Amino acid sequence: MEIRSISLPAPDRRPPAVNEDLVLTGPDFAVVLDGATAGQGIDSGCRHTVAWLVAQLARELAVPLLSRSSAPLPEVLADAIVAVCAVHAGTCDLTNPDSPSSTVAMFRAGPDHVEHLVLADSPLVVQAPDGAITVHSDNRVDLLPEYTFEAVRRLRNQPGGFWAASTEPKAAYEALTGTTDRGDVELIAVLSDGAARYTERYGHSWEDLLDLLETEGPATLVDRVWTYDEAAHPDTFRGKRYDDATAVLCRL
Repeated sequence: MEIRSISLPAPDRRPPAVNEDLVLTGPDFAVVLDGATAGQGIDSGCRHTVAWLVAQLARELAVPLLSRSSAPLPEVLADAIVAVCAVHAGTCDLTNPDSPSSTVAMFRAGPDHVEHLVLADSPLVVQAPDGAITVHSDNRVDLLPEYTFEAVRRLRNQPGGFWAASTEPKAAYEALTGTTDRGDVELIAVLSDGAARYTERYGHSWEDLLDLLETEGPATLVDRVWTYDEAAHPDTFRGKRYDDATAVLCRL
């Protein structure tokens, strides 16, 4: 499997820049984690940063993925969340709804099938040998009745809201999952929403995004997105002007 990837902190972060995205790849898998930036003045009940949570999740996911565990991906993720909780349960309030959290987008390729899991707003894009494209995305955060810190904290990891990797292992079983015949997969792009906004915010097709990744590489995609971010008027979109951006392109 051929893999190209990049993960960069948002250009407006003050130095030393902290990237709350993380890429984890292996011979037959790729994972993108996108930590949810904490709101200013919000008490998370946790002494650790979002970047710490993302790194801990990656460490716990790496073991079963590298050892080729046969466990379903939701179980792999749930076990990782349990393990991370155990690390800081004695120092942090894990019942706090603002505890650090992360999106998860991952796939694992076997000899016959490719499994995927998507939790929160980091999409996974699959291109078949005939050029057909399938997008696996979890848009439940976009369906919230309002997008305020109060609404997000109230509806995070709650039925009727949205789910993310944080302190609730059951969130892993709420992820969107599926399996595709390996022969129907040629390219897979795994993206944080900071890179996916090339399509989701700025209107390019997924075909355009995959073509750009393949011909010019992940760094060019991120550069293009940040150029658009710089030129865009903030009243034309919801959320942060800039974001950490991660893009992984895998050819099976």
